[in-house]
Amino acid sequence: MNRRFRVLFVCALNQWRSPTAETLYRNDPRLEVRSAGVRTHAKRHISAADLKWADAIFVMDREQRRIIQERFQDLPLPSIQVLDIPDNLTYMDGELQRLLKAALDPEINALLALSPPDA
Repeated sequence: MNRRFRVLFVCALNQWRSPTAETLYRNDPRLEVRSAGVRTHAKRHISAADLKWADAIFVMDREQRRIIQERFQDLPLPSIQVLDIPDNLTYMDGELQRLLKAALDPEINALLALSPPDA
């Protein structure tokens, strides 16, 4: 039996966008999901362990990708996809959910089709 694909969702403070994505995909049987933030005061701060755990990382903007790449430059990083989701909606806001699903569904489906996780 194959393990589930591990997806890390990242935003600035792990307050609205990445926790919403984690909640939306928490019950997807194909995935294991986590969320984290890159800023100092994030509710859950991104760690090297998160990056080693993840098969794919989805960040909400390019700045977060840059921060991860700079801060963890000594680690082999999985694929980091930028979603370009604005930081103006609150946790589980209907519009935020719509934007996340529209951006993530095709990306996750493509990743799973190309590289299913190892057993």
